[in-house]
Amino acid sequence: MTQVRPMRADARRNYERLLKVAAEAFAEHGENASLDDIAKRAGVGSGTLYRHFPTRQALLEAAYVDRLEALGTRADELAAELPPGEALMEWLNEVCVATIQVRGMKSLLGSAVTDGSSAASTACGTSVQGAATRLVEAAQAEGALRADVEPIEVLRLAHGVATASELAHGQGREIRRFLSLLTEGLRP
Repeated sequence: MTQVRPMRADARRNYERLLKVAAEAFAEHGENASLDDIAKRAGVGSGTLYRHFPTRQALLEAAYVDRLEALGTRADELAAELPPGEALMEWLNEVCVATIQVRGMKSLLGSAVTDGSSAASTACGTSVQGAATRLVEAAQAEGALRADVEPIEVLRLAHGVATASELAHGQGREIRRFLSLLTEGLRP
């Protein structure tokens, strides 16, 4: 039986500092922020960064896992407050806004909606996909959404809406309009 040793105090500090600096760097420069610069700003070597986070994707996920899990929680809050179709629409709006406002999230959400991606099986992908599944199934049961629509398709379309809104003006002002146009085609 393998025993997992707790992280040493200095390793824990390095890990937390790397996450903090990474979130700042991704906010400034998007998902392509320099990993070497992140390590340097955190006061550690590149080897330390790669020991904790072997890939850029792993660092992105660790930096944003709380925000993505919050989107999952938010789906449940909306489901408790609104009729199913409205809850789905409001949640998709919030997902799109987060995708535009939090640089680096677009890459993570894109990975979460890609079939066969390892990211889809991570906490980030599981949280977002689970939330979408719950909301889509409730909206379908209510009759507000076509029965042949898959939750992953809804997430992919929302990712496209965020991208389209970003291309239009970059501020996300068109998200509600684009979602409205989209959902007209998703209704039974």
